Amino acid sequence: MAEPGNDYKRKFLVVIDDSKEADRAVSFAAHRVRRTGGTVVLLSVIETQDFAQFLGVEEVMRAEAREAAERLIDARRARIAQIGDIRTETVIREGDLVTEIGRVIAADPAIAILVLAAANSKDGPGPLVTDFAARAGNAALPVIVTIIPGTMTDEQIVAVT
Repeated sequence: MAEPGNDYKRKFLVVIDDSKEADRAVSFAAHRVRRTGGTVVLLSVIETQDFAQFLGVEEVMRAEAREAAERLIDARRARIAQIGDIRTETVIREGDLVTEIGRVIAADPAIAILVLAAANSKDGPGPLVTDFAARAGNAALPVIVTIIPGTMTDEQIVAVT
């Protein structure tokens, strides 16, 4: 387990949504940080392209989307608190999901690992996992991409962290 006061600066970036897979990614990142030190960065991206279609209610939709993002982050922070005293940061952005992930990584050189969880679906691991797994060999993505099976239990996650 990481020593209290450990100033290790490595950050684990986790994309937050309401999926079971996001919970698995959060769990992995939190357990890893608990053991090795660092920070879990929780990122929620509000995709705004839908707002422009509804003139006159754009600001209401934006406010509702932000409130929903904040609720998701609060729920994930509560989950992390159950795991231990783990440093967290939160980021809420508006825009294209993949673009904003890249911007957050570019803006914070301490982010060393992007943690994603794969869906257990016949349609594949999910679009985000597919996209970033394809980028992993590309020098344009300067972080490690860790993909957690979405079906892992907490016990299995603890065993590998």
